[in-house]
Amino acid sequence: MNANLLKTPIVYLKGVGPNRAASLQSELGIATYEDLLYLFPNRYIDKTQFYKIAQLQRSGADVQIIGKIINIKTVEQKKGKRLVATFIDETGEMELVWFRGQKWIRENIKLNTLYVVFGRCNWFNGSFSIPHPEMELLTDYEQGLQIVMQPIYPSTEKLGNKGITNRVISKLIQQLFLELKDRFAESLSPQLLHELRLMPKKDALFNIHFPKDQELLAKAQFRLKFEELFYMQLQLISKKIQRKLKIKGYNFDKVGKLFNDFYAHHLPFELTDAQKRVIKEIRADVGSNAQMNRLLQGDVGSGKTIVAVMIMLLAIDNGFQACLMAPTEILANQHYEGIKNLLDGSQINCALLTGSVKKSERKPIHEALENGVLQILIGTHALLEDKVLFQNLGLAIVDEQHRFGVAQRAKLWHKNEIPPHILVMTATPIPRTLAMSLYGDLDISVIDELPPGRKPVKTVHRYDNNRLKVFQFLKEEIKKGRQIYVVYPLIQESEALDYKDLMDGYESIVRDFPLPDYQISIVHGKMKPADKAYEMDRFVKGETHIMVATTVIEVGVNVPNASVMIIESAERFGLSQLHQLRGRVGRGADQSFCILMTGHKLSSEAKTRLETMVLTNDGFEIAEVDLRLRGPGDLMGTQQSGILNLRIADLVKDNDILKTARYYALRILKDDPGLEHIDNLVLRHTHTQLLKHRNIWNYIS
Repeated sequence: MNANLLKTPIVYLKGVGPNRAASLQSELGIATYEDLLYLFPNRYIDKTQFYKIAQLQRSGADVQIIGKIINIKTVEQKKGKRLVATFIDETGEMELVWFRGQKWIRENIKLNTLYVVFGRCNWFNGSFSIPHPEMELLTDYEQGLQIVMQPIYPSTEKLGNKGITNRVISKLIQQLFLELKDRFAESLSPQLLHELRLMPKKDALFNIHFPKDQELLAKAQFRLKFEELFYMQLQLISKKIQRKLKIKGYNFDKVGKLFNDFYAHHLPFELTDAQKRVIKEIRADVGSNAQMNRLLQGDVGSGKTIVAVMIMLLAIDNGFQACLMAPTEILANQHYEGIKNLLDGSQINCALLTGSVKKSERKPIHEALENGVLQILIGTHALLEDKVLFQNLGLAIVDEQHRFGVAQRAKLWHKNEIPPHILVMTATPIPRTLAMSLYGDLDISVIDELPPGRKPVKTVHRYDNNRLKVFQFLKEEIKKGRQIYVVYPLIQESEALDYKDLMDGYESIVRDFPLPDYQISIVHGKMKPADKAYEMDRFVKGETHIMVATTVIEVGVNVPNASVMIIESAERFGLSQLHQLRGRVGRGADQSFCILMTGHKLSSEAKTRLETMVLTNDGFEIAEVDLRLRGPGDLMGTQQSGILNLRIADLVKDNDILKTARYYALRILKDDPGLEHIDNLVLRHTHTQLLKHRNIWNYIS
């Protein structure tokens, strides 16, 4: 089809006009013929069957009947009036009822004329009735397009109030097909259509709107979902191939003294098989002359930092500098302390740069960085400042990268003429489906086992009325020399309420754990940074037994002696947050516990979240449940939600189609990276058009 025809403003479609065009644009974002064509139904009502009045059941189901209206009357009721029509077929009679729009109905109804009536069947006062039925003269029905599976389109209350009903939208789409006259260009190659037995594009578009039966609908849905996911994967994979071809990287070709010495003498524990595998994958990347762009996923406590340190040593062995950027000062400080301890005794220069570092201390750091004396720089966004110049940055590690914006990450690239190797680390497990879509242009490594000696955290769910027993358990743990976290939810909209919850909880803990036997720290968002740091420090040093806090401790506090995590109002937390919080304990050799406290009133979704936490410690399993509960947009946070603005595919439900699409995209690009083969020209053309108009996957990683 002439692509320009699809770009026609919707106002020119017969039956639309300026007012309807404005409403469709503001409510559903429909500005062109193409937008309307791709407004896919949410669901379908099966109109393949006609009922007789004598067959009706008291089930409240939607039914379709052919019959006549023999009389119509207005009935007074407590509030206003209702219009009631007697509707008959050869087997019996029933009522059709209207509470609104009565004048128009009365004027337009034809008595003793056959109608096709459709609606929800109610049983009331000993007879069946349909309120506000859809009605069409049988003669019109027979002449029109037979829509037996009725599509139900996305809509809004405003559209309904302006008379743009589901039926109107359906009629507009029928009109659109009449005007476009079947001229739809095929967008997949003959080979794909043949191998996957896919329906042609024109048939798929028609059958998604006006399917004759369930089978045709399923085929149309598969075809359109496959196409959408296929082009998404094609773009991500081709971007990866292009980057590897075009963007040259530094070659770390030798494994030198620092790396070998650390491996032989300074490893605090034997590397797990997963860590060894990941280091091997990264070494292959950095030794390939192409720039590395790898995502390293590993659950809380899986040992990502050791991997990061070893790759930094590899960079230094090859004459390069390395940096590690974290989203918060707490996390940057923790990385700095941890890495400094690991490198203790080596001659490596390592520095910390965050917003809190004084101006007088920054100057020597800047100088040492520029003349190459400083080999490792760890910090926050402060690393991105223009003043921070490296002599030769070879490796940039970004921790919890979803907290940084695209422009910020791009700044790291431009610290050198040749961009450094990039290793992105996250302790937020990303479900495989989402990783393939959001990070499909990165190589992905996973550390999927915990270091030896780590015991899984025991998780239990307790109701508020068990609090005394829980407090007794805490006293026993403190007697053994352990420490406790008690965390309260933080929901921005109700800061005053959150503060009250936290202070009430703090006061009840102080009552039950009195001085001088018990020392308690408190940390929350209203405190000054210095006071927060002081309280944190007391807890880290073991001077306080209990840390009462809001979620500021979600990321980055490492206290191996803390063995119990109490999460108050646990139903108010998301799954990934609960999992992150639980990861704050279980860092030592002792058995640790996570206690989820709630009231008795819980939604079914909250119950699922709590049950999942009790059943498993596996972050990837938890992430899969989270994805099912929340959907991809929410899971990645608001800044990412637009990325997965798919028209018809659903990453959760269509996981199998996504895998198929990725397999074919990989296979095609492996044989023909430029899509130059005659069979692939249609793919290249479609791909180019999509890049022009709907480049929603750019800069994902």
